[in-house]
Amino acid sequence: MRERDIERYLVAEVKAAGGEVRKVKWIGRRGAPDRLVMLPPGRTVWVELKALGIEAEPHQAREHHRMRCMGQGVVVIDSLAGVDKLIGSDGA
Repeated sequence: MRERDIERYLVAEVKAAGGEVRKVKWIGRRGAPDRLVMLPPGRTVWVELKALGIEAEPHQAREHHRMRCMGQGVVVIDSLAGVDKLIGSDGA
């Protein structure tokens, strides 16, 4: 599955859950996540999207680690099931 298909699914599912999604463009910062997901009631998560089976590049993993150390929620999603898990529609 391609990254753009997962991204479309993410946007649709977050909106269906009453949330908002923002595509983020980082200037001067390599490796930062692609999207900011805001879910009710006040849950915010940074999302790095990847094609199925693809992991974050080392520079991305380092940036995600830095962000987590600052208390930010960061997830890497490479599947529709990963989107479902983020939103909580899988019962988790």
